[in-house]
Amino acid sequence: MGLKTFFEKQSENFQKGGKYSLFYPIFEMVDTFLYTPSEVNKGSVHIRDRIDLKRIMSIVVIALIPCVFMALLNTGFQANLAASNLPDGAGGWRFEVLQILRLSPDSSSFFSNIVLGALYFLPLYIMTLIVGGFWEVLFAIVRKHEIAEAFLVTSLLYPLILPPGVPLWQAAVALSLGIVLGKEIFGGTGRNVVNPALISRAMLFFSYPASMSGDKVWVAVDGVTKATPLTYASHSGMSGMQYSLWDAFIGFVPGSMGETSALACLIGAFILIVTGIGSWRIMLSMLIGMLCFTGLFYIIGSDTNPMFNVSPVWHLVSGGFAFGLVFMATDPVSAAITQTGKYIYGFLIGGLTALIRVVNPAFPEGVMLAIIFGNIFAPIIDNYVINANIKRRMRRNEA
Repeated sequence: MGLKTFFEKQSENFQKGGKYSLFYPIFEMVDTFLYTPSEVNKGSVHIRDRIDLKRIMSIVVIALIPCVFMALLNTGFQANLAASNLPDGAGGWRFEVLQILRLSPDSSSFFSNIVLGALYFLPLYIMTLIVGGFWEVLFAIVRKHEIAEAFLVTSLLYPLILPPGVPLWQAAVALSLGIVLGKEIFGGTGRNVVNPALISRAMLFFSYPASMSGDKVWVAVDGVTKATPLTYASHSGMSGMQYSLWDAFIGFVPGSMGETSALACLIGAFILIVTGIGSWRIMLSMLIGMLCFTGLFYIIGSDTNPMFNVSPVWHLVSGGFAFGLVFMATDPVSAAITQTGKYIYGFLIGGLTALIRVVNPAFPEGVMLAIIFGNIFAPIIDNYVINANIKRRMRRNEA
């Protein structure tokens, strides 16, 4: 009660005309983060709902916890596994910290994997919080708007879709461009055309491809190269695949930190669907789109393109498909909003992912570009669905 009373007494200093009015967005963000907003709309025309943006963001963060856990565990596991074949001191400062904590670089040690994974994940996460928070606060102050907590989710999603060894300054530059050009110039949270985390990753991929592609980036230990299951399949097919389907489902394979575990994404999907935050229509239609197209390619087969011979099940558990399906394609701002449009939107992304992965083996991932493409077409899809409904009702009335 003492802290709440303090905020109530200080609020007048941050209101219009107060001596700290310029910093009202920061005060409002802290106040409403700690306590439920006291302002209530009155009148029969207003819709009352217990859910608000902060609660939505909180549920998304909770749904991401399994992916964060697997990001720490698998990143540390892959690094420890690689370091076991290297001389002492070759792993960098993170392994020195590991020794200070009296932990050995042992891939069979749960605590060693978690701590080492955290040493890769946390610096990147802290950087995204600082950069994302800076731009959000700056634009809120200039526009005299409230600070939207959506950047907290973006700052958690962004490091999860990056390789563990990406340079921090490159990730910061790409995130700044993604937030400013992908969201803020359109008016901020709720008005962005594409997912800010995805467009930031796309800018990083095309601006610094050496940090986002190739076999050297997936295990953040110098001198170690490992291919992701999709990259291996695009070069050599499924023969000699060193990872099992179970490894890919659980998440113990090289890849972007938070995207490797289909199981963690499945748990997140359950949380989002039960709470009504994530659209099951988009998830289901995207899944069907992927299965239909990869199944068709698998039936056709190819003697020159190994990706045609990758089964649909492998496509589902490999790469960033599961993560993109659950957390990226379902973004309520950049996705389709009509019920029928959600089915079309999801199926489009699933089909495009299969086309990019299989038909163009030089780019074996495809989920990122497919979702961005779907984001761009989402307004067109909704417009088509709405116009079709209007015409159908007009015909019904004329009859």
